[in-house]
Amino acid sequence: MISTAPFATSSPMWLEPATKPWLNSYTPRAVGGEELAARAAADWRRLAPGAPAAGGAGELLITTLEHLCELPDALRGAARDAVTSEPLDSEGYAVVRDVAGDLVVVGADGAGALYGTLRLLTLGPEAMLGDSDAVTSGPDLPLRMVDHWDNLVPHPVMGTVERGYAGDSVFFEGGGLAPDTERIDDYGLLLASLGINAVCLNNVNVHATEATLLTERLDLVRTIAARLRRRHIITFIAVDFAAPMTLGGLGTCDPLDASVQQWWRETTERVYGAVPDLGGYVVKADSEGRPGPFDYGRNHADGANLLAAALAPHGGVVMWRCFVYNHRQDWRDRTRDRARAAYDHFMPLDGRFADNVLLQIKHGPLDFQVREPVSPLLLGLRETRVALELQIAQEYTGHAWDTYFLPSAWREVLDLDVAGDHGTDLGQDLAGRSGSAIVAVAGVGRDWNWVGNTFSQANLYGYGRLAWDLHAGTQTIAREWAAASFAGDARLHAALARILLASREAYENYTAPLGVGFMVTPGDHYGPSIDGYEYSPWGTYHFADRDGVGVDRTPTGSGYTEQYPPALAARYRSLEECPERLLLFFHHLRYDQVLPRCGVSLIQRIYDTHFQGVEQVRAMRREWEAVRGQVPEPVRADIDRRWRAQERNAVEWRDQVCTYFLRHSGIPDAAGRTVYP
Repeated sequence: MISTAPFATSSPMWLEPATKPWLNSYTPRAVGGEELAARAAADWRRLAPGAPAAGGAGELLITTLEHLCELPDALRGAARDAVTSEPLDSEGYAVVRDVAGDLVVVGADGAGALYGTLRLLTLGPEAMLGDSDAVTSGPDLPLRMVDHWDNLVPHPVMGTVERGYAGDSVFFEGGGLAPDTERIDDYGLLLASLGINAVCLNNVNVHATEATLLTERLDLVRTIAARLRRRHIITFIAVDFAAPMTLGGLGTCDPLDASVQQWWRETTERVYGAVPDLGGYVVKADSEGRPGPFDYGRNHADGANLLAAALAPHGGVVMWRCFVYNHRQDWRDRTRDRARAAYDHFMPLDGRFADNVLLQIKHGPLDFQVREPVSPLLLGLRETRVALELQIAQEYTGHAWDTYFLPSAWREVLDLDVAGDHGTDLGQDLAGRSGSAIVAVAGVGRDWNWVGNTFSQANLYGYGRLAWDLHAGTQTIAREWAAASFAGDARLHAALARILLASREAYENYTAPLGVGFMVTPGDHYGPSIDGYEYSPWGTYHFADRDGVGVDRTPTGSGYTEQYPPALAARYRSLEECPERLLLFFHHLRYDQVLPRCGVSLIQRIYDTHFQGVEQVRAMRREWEAVRGQVPEPVRADIDRRWRAQERNAVEWRDQVCTYFLRHSGIPDAAGRTVYP
């Protein structure tokens, strides 16, 4: 284990002091006696590796708009000019430099002062300001959230963090609080450096012990919320829709039943008595065996509005997940399509949800696959608040063993033109709609590097950057993360950025061909199992036979394409216009079908991409080996073993997928490469 001050038991990630020698050039000072600005200054001192050097550049002043007039003359005028030309909204900040080299961070409020200070600390004044004397910034969305799928006691299959690949829960242990509570403080500081302002503590699959966070274990929520509050992070909890029965002893949890409504009102009032600034509840209902309003013949507006009414007097919101589908499907029925489910369930209810309900919608219609189209529900809902849900935990993208830079995938989601007319993109649409939010499922744990694979730190960093700025570029994110996290030269940083930017295409090439999903080992979802879900009631099929592969989701099949706006629907149903990487998501094609973009047959494209993916992994590994000497042990050794594992995994994926399709099609690889018959 490495110990790097100031996080004695964990990696400081992009706050790594060794990458910031300029820290000792500035003396931080809060201006105006503002307590929250003083905390931001204290965080700067905590992360600086030593006392300010003599003859340094000067002071770093940290303040809020309320105390702008108390700045020294030289900085006051420049700061006032900056916030006048670009007024600060809530949580926004300005960073200003005067001719003497002194710096000031002006927050719109205490949160803005903290975010601006930590952003400056992460990048450094030269990278942040460049040739400019001032920069202002504010978040595109008011709610930027991380969902933890943590269990208070180990689940017999999932452990203490469901879909987590980095050790036990940061928050919980044995039904109580985790012993290292200072790690919670460290985590809050890391999230604040990204502008994350909300955390849901527990698993959306609310088991019996976790359900008691509402009642007998409410003190746990109070304790954790108090620690996160110092970093301007509000706390949510996931609740069991059946809690009136399992905790309250009622005979029903019918959302229209008066006793159920009263139970939620009274319980929520007690919760807010303990945690007055609780953000609200996260709910998974009628999904994968969870109870919900369907049990009583009610709809999801009825269910969400029940909790919204209880939360409204306290300013809380309901994050109601739209991951609702029939997981008891018959694979024989080709008309059933799990991809349709969210739109079919929720679109007819648009406008019927309370104002403090946000429908939390996965970015794709299935389940965080390597390649999916954007969920049409995100595009269709116009009268309901929505939250875009992403996944930082790499459930289907390598389990934090294989390197996969998720911001490359998220950038495509946010760049989609919502009407298919090359006009407004999804990022602009979300930012322009009142009360929208962004949420990501994280698998952060107690491993020294927080996330399992050091390269996976870039996914947490990238999520925070995109949550704040929905149009942040992936190249910028990759370069920032590398430079802020590793104390090496420009050659190291450039190589790390190139690896990240190549990783998504490589993983997709050696795993999922052209939009096919779920060819993974059932249960843990790691490694190839081509037919693993093909006859499963979970409803995730690829329909490969001797003639072809893919799912017909056009009007001749499930009709899923018609859930999109007309221009997008036309694009997806057309073989010529459909993006090649989504062809098998939307179409069932013969193996000898010549693909319009690449000019080779489908089967040859499958062979080519899988062999290419392995070579891309080897190229990324060579990039790493050329610069690995700049990375200290044992980080270097851990990354080494993960590259060895990824190369083995890529070869196994390639060989199994290529052999599977050779056996089905009987068509050999035209390039004559080894495919096992």
